[in-house]
Amino acid sequence: MNQSASRTPDSELSQFRVTGEIPVPALINGLTAAAVPLLLFYAWRSTQQADPFTAPWLFSFAVLLAINAVIFVFSGQKTLQRRVFIVLITALFTFLAIQAVEDGSAIIWLFAYPPIIFYISEARIGIIACLGGWLAVLLLFSPLGDALFELPYSGTLRLTMIIVLAFEMVTCYILDQSRRRSKLGLIKLAKEFEYAAKHDALTGLANRREGLEQLDAEYQRYLRNGRHYSVLLMDIDLFKQVNDTFGHQVGDDMIVLVGKTLTEQCRKVDTIARWGGEEFLILLPETSSEDAQASAERIRLAVAARTVQADGMDIGATISIGVATIQGSESIDRLLQRADEALYQAKSEGRNRTCRAAGS
Repeated sequence: MNQSASRTPDSELSQFRVTGEIPVPALINGLTAAAVPLLLFYAWRSTQQADPFTAPWLFSFAVLLAINAVIFVFSGQKTLQRRVFIVLITALFTFLAIQAVEDGSAIIWLFAYPPIIFYISEARIGIIACLGGWLAVLLLFSPLGDALFELPYSGTLRLTMIIVLAFEMVTCYILDQSRRRSKLGLIKLAKEFEYAAKHDALTGLANRREGLEQLDAEYQRYLRNGRHYSVLLMDIDLFKQVNDTFGHQVGDDMIVLVGKTLTEQCRKVDTIARWGGEEFLILLPETSSEDAQASAERIRLAVAARTVQADGMDIGATISIGVATIQGSESIDRLLQRADEALYQAKSEGRNRTCRAAGS
């Protein structure tokens, strides 16, 4: 479950979506669907108000937004869609402010910019875009802006816009950070639940459910490529006697000891599962019967060399192992049954030994 050190919280967030949260592409498409008719409406109004310069620009923005949405439908490029959308709405809001569309009232649409940018972008991009936008508004309302564009905005409107826009941007940033922290918390909690669902709490090994899933996955690979795999089914010898004599804590220590030893002795591609109680199962992908037998012996000897402490005494742990290798078209249940029969044989022959299943 370890994450790469190069991944940022924002990149991690982009991989997950909380139930009820609107996906960024869907939000962009929804905003585009609302913006295009509005832009066409205001373009038409501009022609009615004898403003031939504004109408073509608004119409062009509407067309470009629509094209961006259509390209996304066919390409599925989320990053491209988002970046183009940000560029287009930034240019649109700049045009609305400079051109003083609708007698200057269109500048109010600037208040829609911060929440949109923070929602669809990484936090860093949102901060840069909003800070740049606020400085641009400040410059636009300065004497230099008047000299360049001859804007009709009153002093009161300018002061109100500067203050309120800054307040909104800060508020949007705070709310966005809260949303992101909440989402990261949910993601972390979901990962913890996923891990708990697949792992044994005592040993940290895969649990029986995860072991069965890995067995099924390996079985499907075997059916496709014919490469044999093996399983080791093992049981701690005289475990009930240890529990009854020294207590359950010592029994748990012994289970943990065996689990740690199995992890040390197995390959990374192997699946080690606590099968139940004092029983463990190891899945050995692409492993022949002979190699599985050798691995089982190595594991058995490693466990036998370990001890746990109980009342100042060293209590040895031994295991009996049944080895079985997939054969022909037999099922997983049959494979496990043969491994169990081999384990029973190892127990019957005196424990602390390895037995290979018949036919393996």
